[in-house]
Amino acid sequence: MLPSSLLGQVLLSIALALFAAQAFNAVLLYRGMIERQQNASANALAFRLLAPERRGSELELPPELREPRRGPGMRGRGLRLERSESDPVRAADVRLPAIEARLRDILRLQGYAPAQIAVVRRAIDDDPRALRFFTARARRQGEDIPDTLVLAAVRNDAAGDWRIARVAEGPRTGRRAIGGIVFQTLVLTLVLFGVLWLVLRRITRPLAALTARTRSFAAAPREAELLAPSGPDDVRELIEAHNALEARIVALLDEKDVMLGAIGHDLKTPLAALRVRIEGVEDKTRRTKMAAGIAELDRMLDDILSLARIGRPQDEPEMLDLAPLATGVVEEYEDRGRPVTLVDADKAVGRFRATWVRRALRNLVDNALRYGGAARVSLRREGDNAVLIVSDDGPGIPAERIAAMMEPFRRGEKSRNRATGGSGLGLTLSRAIAEQHGGTLCLANRDGGGLDAVLRLPL
Repeated sequence: MLPSSLLGQVLLSIALALFAAQAFNAVLLYRGMIERQQNASANALAFRLLAPERRGSELELPPELREPRRGPGMRGRGLRLERSESDPVRAADVRLPAIEARLRDILRLQGYAPAQIAVVRRAIDDDPRALRFFTARARRQGEDIPDTLVLAAVRNDAAGDWRIARVAEGPRTGRRAIGGIVFQTLVLTLVLFGVLWLVLRRITRPLAALTARTRSFAAAPREAELLAPSGPDDVRELIEAHNALEARIVALLDEKDVMLGAIGHDLKTPLAALRVRIEGVEDKTRRTKMAAGIAELDRMLDDILSLARIGRPQDEPEMLDLAPLATGVVEEYEDRGRPVTLVDADKAVGRFRATWVRRALRNLVDNALRYGGAARVSLRREGDNAVLIVSDDGPGIPAERIAAMMEPFRRGEKSRNRATGGSGLGLTLSRAIAEQHGGTLCLANRDGGGLDAVLRLPL
């Protein structure tokens, strides 16, 4: 569910940080508004409770207790002070301890310390006196009738009368403020996302091109052109370093190919001379052994030269159906009396180098015959891939050695006998041929015994 790209993760991190900061800001703003409303209500209630005691004009009160005509905690001049012998607080009223504490402090600072004090919130419909007053005022001034009011009741002693003051509770501005914060957050998010997207694209676009270039270089080191540096300086330096690395790798591959080719070519001449000289050996047994050794060296040199030429293909890929090719390879072995069978062969047409694919398939069949005694070949089409499978009933390969068997001169048979162990280049050649075509070679042990060599080539 989370983005995996650099661009997505950075944008998500910025969004989460922005939302967290704005949420904290909204909480502080909301608490500040609530406190201001509570202070305004407490000041208005204190004014009504203290005004009769002052016996003077409103100007005699401290500035913070002078009743405003409009404010967040009240709506203009309101109801006069009321006296009552019974407790005015009802069961449906909501106690407001914060305003109560604030009102108690204000009254104490003004030298008035009642024995009992209660502050509650009450619906206008539950207070007939307030409802009549605000209904009349609404008709005169065209104002809306408030939904709730704040009522404060105090008395000087336990047996005295209650003095009741009422103020209309101001509109709940907290929700509007939170809505403003949400809108502000959305605007900031869009602006930041737009700017960051433009900035990050300057980084991610060259990185995406570098990724594509690396993949193409892995498939064909000598064919793709170097990537032009672009983006910020750090990314440009990375691309330049990658280009230098590619150049070094290509140079090493060229040196390897030249070295292998030179070794194979230079050894062919003395081997040919040795093949002529052994004809003069009178002992037939010795002559046969010497000829077999020379032939084995010749086959190994052919494998080395083939491995070198795979990196430098001379022939171009051509449109080819792999079904006739697999059938032809199997028939070659059948003509020699070898136990190789074709299980099935689906039509699979693509651009291949026929010589190399045929060589890879032969190497896999030879391995199956060497270690399993028989080989079964099948060709299936799976989506956009042709899958050649060579199966045997041999002992298989230990799982920990499968990867190592793909390396040059690794043999499944421990002895030095070439007849039973081969040269150790067959699987390496087959894998190189598969990779040259953009495919893969995998070895897998079957549960019932035996090994499957799976050559997968893209069509």
